[in-house]
Amino acid sequence: MTTTSSRKGALSRVWPEGTSSAAAFTFDFDAEEVWIGEDPANADRPGVLSQGTYGAKVGVPQILRVLERHGVHATFFIPGRVAERHPARVEEIVAAGHELAHHGYTHTSPTKLSRAEEEAELVRGLEVLRGFGAPVTGYRSPSWDLSAHTLDLLLDHGLRYSSNLMDDIRPYPIEGRPLVEVPISWILDDAAYFWFDGASWTKSIATTADVRAIWEAEFEGIRTLGGAAVFTMHPQIIGRPGRLAFLDSFLSFVTSHDDVWVATAAEIAGRV
Repeated sequence: MTTTSSRKGALSRVWPEGTSSAAAFTFDFDAEEVWIGEDPANADRPGVLSQGTYGAKVGVPQILRVLERHGVHATFFIPGRVAERHPARVEEIVAAGHELAHHGYTHTSPTKLSRAEEEAELVRGLEVLRGFGAPVTGYRSPSWDLSAHTLDLLLDHGLRYSSNLMDDIRPYPIEGRPLVEVPISWILDDAAYFWFDGASWTKSIATTADVRAIWEAEFEGIRTLGGAAVFTMHPQIIGRPGRLAFLDSFLSFVTSHDDVWVATAAEIAGRV
């Protein structure tokens, strides 16, 4: 029988000496594209798109300042069309030493595309992101979902890790392929708590105190088991003023743990 302590020991050997678990702060910089990818007709709705524009206009610069204060390097998953629309913001992300990773060209689920369409999205997004002079080795689907072709396409185009699945708390090699999965979870995603649906008004907005309690408990549980806590946030959501204060405080909390290695998604994938 495998005990909790023996499993933690096996997991912790993955991490750098002196640490026994890991954490990554990742940001899906979707901007306007999250609405346009869902319905191209939204491109003519400036009121709707302004929610995403806030992420590029206000959220990203403020998030970069918070990360700099804590000396934390994060991973920004960016759709290619967002990078085309907001190149100065992507340049600031790269200049600050953060990782760029693939999040589609448009914000369209690969499950809605043919193989040829999915490959075209992947290639175009890579061309745009690699044009900023930074390596791009990771992929997160706009829908946290994969088609039957996705993993083979990632390999064909030189990507090294995926961050889409919810079946573990540590990175692992994907069976049969030289790819690494860096698992995520809805429980550590800001959209699950803060995303408001203006079309249906069916989603409530949680307080930062509620989210802090949930995230701290999950982080401590993952830490106890020696895994990797991968936080997923969106500049248009976490970049609101009150939530920036929460992010600042939460970064202080996570980085205060000397046994936790805070790293980018690519660095975590590289430990496998």
